[in-house]
Amino acid sequence: YTDEIMQQEIRPLVAVDIIEQLHRQFAILSGGRGKDGAPIITFPEFAGFSDIPDEDFLNVVTYLTSIPSLEAASIGFIIIIDRRRDKWSAVKASLTRIAGAFPGNLQLVFVLRPSRFIQRTIADIGIKLYRDDFKMKVPIIMLNSVSDLHGYIDKSQLTRELGGTLEYGHSQWIHHRTAIENFAMTVKTTAQMLQTFGTDLAETELPNDVQCTEELLSAHTDHHSKLKDELKLAVKQGATLLTCIREPVTRSANSKLSPDELENVATVERLLAQLDETEKAFDQFWTKHHLKLEQCLQLRHFEHDFREVKLTLDNLMEAQAGFSDIGDSVTRVEHLLREQKQLEEKGQEPLEKAQTLALHGEQLIQNNHYAVDSIRPKCVELRRICDDFTNETKKKYDILGKSLELHQQLDKASKWCEAGIYLLASQAVDKCQSQEGAETALVEIEKFLATAKEHQLSNPKEFYNQFDMILTPEIKANAQRILQKLEDVQEMFDKRQVSLKKLAAKQTRPVQPVAPHPESSPKRASPKTTRPAGVELAARPHPPHPHHWSLRQPFSPSPPPHLDQALREDIGANGDCPHSHLGEGHGSAGKAGLSPPQLLTASSNGRARPPTLHIINELIETERVYVEELQSIIEGYASEMDNPNLVHLIPSTLQNKKEILFGNLPEIYEFHNRIFLKEIENCIENPELLARCFLKRKEDLQIYEKYCQNKPRSEALWRQCGDSIFFQECQRKLDHKLSLDAYLLKPVQRITKYQLLLKVKLFKYFFSSFFNQEMLKCSKNSEGTAELEEALATVLDIIKSVNDSMHQIAITGYEGDVSELGKLLMQGSFNVWTDHKKGHNKVKDLARFKPMQRHLFLYTKMLLFCKKREENTDGHEKTASYSFKNSLKVINV
Repeated sequence: YTDEIMQQEIRPLVAVDIIEQLHRQFAILSGGRGKDGAPIITFPEFAGFSDIPDEDFLNVVTYLTSIPSLEAASIGFIIIIDRRRDKWSAVKASLTRIAGAFPGNLQLVFVLRPSRFIQRTIADIGIKLYRDDFKMKVPIIMLNSVSDLHGYIDKSQLTRELGGTLEYGHSQWIHHRTAIENFAMTVKTTAQMLQTFGTDLAETELPNDVQCTEELLSAHTDHHSKLKDELKLAVKQGATLLTCIREPVTRSANSKLSPDELENVATVERLLAQLDETEKAFDQFWTKHHLKLEQCLQLRHFEHDFREVKLTLDNLMEAQAGFSDIGDSVTRVEHLLREQKQLEEKGQEPLEKAQTLALHGEQLIQNNHYAVDSIRPKCVELRRICDDFTNETKKKYDILGKSLELHQQLDKASKWCEAGIYLLASQAVDKCQSQEGAETALVEIEKFLATAKEHQLSNPKEFYNQFDMILTPEIKANAQRILQKLEDVQEMFDKRQVSLKKLAAKQTRPVQPVAPHPESSPKRASPKTTRPAGVELAARPHPPHPHHWSLRQPFSPSPPPHLDQALREDIGANGDCPHSHLGEGHGSAGKAGLSPPQLLTASSNGRARPPTLHIINELIETERVYVEELQSIIEGYASEMDNPNLVHLIPSTLQNKKEILFGNLPEIYEFHNRIFLKEIENCIENPELLARCFLKRKEDLQIYEKYCQNKPRSEALWRQCGDSIFFQECQRKLDHKLSLDAYLLKPVQRITKYQLLLKVKLFKYFFSSFFNQEMLKCSKNSEGTAELEEALATVLDIIKSVNDSMHQIAITGYEGDVSELGKLLMQGSFNVWTDHKKGHNKVKDLARFKPMQRHLFLYTKMLLFCKKREENTDGHEKTASYSFKNSLKVINV
């Protein structure tokens, strides 16, 4: 129990604890002082003084003696007991109670004794009789009046009740004392709160993630703000209290504060100073703590960003590591270069983020971040990965560039060989029999051989040393085939030159060619027909083939223009061109020293190999590019017209006209992407299925007719709004070099491209047959050739149908519905004569009668006569229209 009492906090007595007793005003500390500075406590006249409980008396006296400073209290207190209206018994009781319970050091006791004569007399006698009973060690001075008191204490230190001039209001005194003590308690409480908060901050563990760090920083900042508000209120409270205490001096310049009031001012100022020191210490601590929290948040953000960027970079490096193919052809290498470029562009953003993050980390280090040891390694790692990606990208470009150079050289050499073979094959045998013809052929050969240095490879050893870093077994084998081909072609030219030089010399007798007259009209040979080797191929022309494929002059020096480029790109591509020889033959031509050209395709069993897969590869590759281009148009333009972020850029003339601008392009894309591309990709293993793809999808390919019919409307709409910001923004996002109108022409170009590819492939069948009798027997009129011809006819029919429909939609002035006239069989321009109603009787009238130019449209039910008109459209190319003039019904017989 004793320990419990000792541990209890001893709290000093404050005004609020004895507020009721203080208000009774049986004892006051007026603020006056004796001549030596001793504090004066006055016991005014109080009727019930003797009835005051001892505890209340002791509390009030103890509180009053605790107010003056220690320095003033050590001098001793002066007590003035005012009993002028009371009896001796009251004086006696007051002295007795003060002597027995006064807690402070006494200096003097003044007693204003009763003013009535009898009570004054009794008091004089009593003080003499009972002085020793009061047990006071200080003098007790009995005063008859306040005038006597003024002899001891200056009037300025006495209240008006005692004849002095000291201003004193008991209620105000209690209010000041209560306010000062409340303020002291506020200062103490605030200091304790700051101390507690500081302890909590010091003991807080830093979180490991961004969200928790942000929450902690926010919570601590809020708490700090609240404490700062408490501090501001406390300071404001102290300032207000100080103003109230100083109010008399402020109100009147003649007024002076009492010593006790001056001590109150000093107390409040001391508390404000203490509060200011506490705030400064707290602010200093908070600044360090807040900086650490902010640095912690910066670190967590940096770590979070580092993990995200690192993951992206790792994926980028993984994608780059998987990019190991160096290509086996020029097309493939160019495709790989585009992919590498795309990967490089894809990596630009994460690489920039990584560099920015590394720079941010270095800035954190420069700003004296506490986690330098954690930040610096991450910055080093980011820069290392960026450098690795950049260096690896450069290495990839170097390798692919070397590979492209290699394959370009191989292609040049291969094409030079093919062009040489083509040249030798195009030199007609009959023309070379004469001296003049032989000399002309020699000039052609010498001119061609002069280009050898531009297209041939360097010697094998130098070639292998130059491209050693990328020579895979497959590429090396292909290079060896090309080198061997160069040797073979050179040998062919050497033999041909020897033969031609013999013919160019003066001949004893002319050589008679056995070629038939061109006027002959041979019919298609039967598949069972066989021909003798050598002379038969050179002497007899091939029968004509459908679709204007005449092989009577299959290797003229100037081949058909649409086959020229395709042939040069296709014959013998990818190393499939055999070891070819133009050697000495047999028969009459051989006797003359000039053998017919023979293109032999060697294989392991000595039999001829089928034509190369180059055309199918080209078809598949271009088909893939075509599908990608269609997809980019739909996603990059058509879909963007529904993008709410770009709707404000779309011109008003284009609103709700997407179907006009793009036609049925989505339908074409879906057909090629889901069906046609997959089917022709299957032909890589089975080339003979290529023709069937076109035959099978004959009806599906009719979708191009609808697209081409809409094309004039699309172009007209494009001319109105093609320069809008909307299309420019879409083109920028797609990184297209050409504008949309160029891409909208792709379907028209694609449908015409198929016929060229099929023609080249069909030509290769005949080309192989012409030089190889073995091939002739197995492929002439074979099912593959027939299907190719039929497929070509199908594509040509589609193109014709599309072309016809394009003309048909330009018909104007016809009041009926052309769709009711049946299928459009043909259309074209003709000279038309009509009879006059009265007839012509004179020859001169007939002489003046001239034909009219009319454009005819032949349907199954009707023949329309129209007049073609051409008009310029806004400075663009001329557009044709067909003004309806007349019609004839078609009668089926």
